[in-house]
Amino acid sequence: MKKLLLVLFFVPLISFGQTSAEYFNNGLEKMEKRDYKGAITDYNKSIELDSNYADAYINRGIAKNKLRNHSGAIADFTKAIELEPNNTYPYITRGWSKNILKDYYGAIVDFNKAIKLNPNDDDAYYNRGWSKHSLKDYSGAIADYTKAIEINPNYASAYMNRGVAKNDLEDYYRAIA
Repeated sequence: MKKLLLVLFFVPLISFGQTSAEYFNNGLEKMEKRDYKGAITDYNKSIELDSNYADAYINRGIAKNKLRNHSGAIADFTKAIELEPNNTYPYITRGWSKNILKDYYGAIVDFNKAIKLNPNDDDAYYNRGWSKHSLKDYSGAIADYTKAIEINPNYASAYMNRGVAKNDLEDYYRAIA
């Protein structure tokens, strides 16, 4: 009888254990609800079950960025890059985190790598333009914003920031054109 009770107690625990993918999906749902701490908890569990799940590291890094833990985010994006070195997204997100920490040169290195992997990634050009703009390389920023616009003609932020960079160069006529 005791054996039967033990089996009845442990079988549901084994049967209802969540997979790494299920914890990942729970994290996505929490991210949509802006429950970033809860999402991190689920991504932690996902990573515990599958330490090679690059997307879990990426999403945990995004959640950490939302909570202003930019150094922690960079560590997660770096791990994702180790796991998937040909994926442009963790380079872009790590670059953005570096921008927030004012490591503009480090950010440019990441955006350059993303562009090398995918020369048609409008976000990589846009974000590299942001880094260059922050370094007062307005001409370089304009070139990157222009490239982002060539790739994606509907990239409103690229148009706006290109105009701001032109304004910073005191090219007022082209800034409003």
